[in-house]
Amino acid sequence: MKASTKIISLILCLAMVFAFAACSSGNTDTETTTDANTSSTDTSATDGNTKVIVTVKDFGQFTIELYPEYAPKSVENFISLVKSGFYSGTIFHRVMEGFMAQGGAPANGENLTPIKGEFKSNGWDANTLLHTRGVISMARTTDPDSATSQFFICYDDCPTLDGDYAAFGKVIEGMEVVDKFLEVEMTYNSRFELAVPVDDIVIEKMEIAG
Repeated sequence: MKASTKIISLILCLAMVFAFAACSSGNTDTETTTDANTSSTDTSATDGNTKVIVTVKDFGQFTIELYPEYAPKSVENFISLVKSGFYSGTIFHRVMEGFMAQGGAPANGENLTPIKGEFKSNGWDANTLLHTRGVISMARTTDPDSATSQFFICYDDCPTLDGDYAAFGKVIEGMEVVDKFLEVEMTYNSRFELAVPVDDIVIEKMEIAG
């Protein structure tokens, strides 16, 4: 990546931290993600962690590994939604190069019970998972305890999100599939200041691996 591109990505990351909270007030709450590195802990793939296989129509599959040691309620909520088939038919509705791909909004605006925001600024010091490339995190509104089903996957490092969003896993296989979302034509949503795919990027299904 060229230096100029990295600078632009960092500027976007800083600017969009605030846009995320604003756009989460409706059916399309926003979130961000990062790589599964922490300041002191190795989060490489382990057989003991739950893994989720995500199948995206016309794009392929990628695998997420979940880390309950950082955000147990977020992981529990995500697994419950996966097992119920909730995510089938939902879309990635915001995709930004150098920042994130966000999805998981309720297809019909169903009411879901919010969960506690498991991040440092909300009193949860155990979550030291940094927002780097490949990390998955919960989207929310300005209310720290408003996360329900929406999540985002980080394309690049976004340290300004660390400690303010509940990172809970990482894409460990198939990140190139998530990268391909960037090839879709985007339209600019002036309300949310985010790029929205012109053609839907549809999650066909999510399933627990094994």
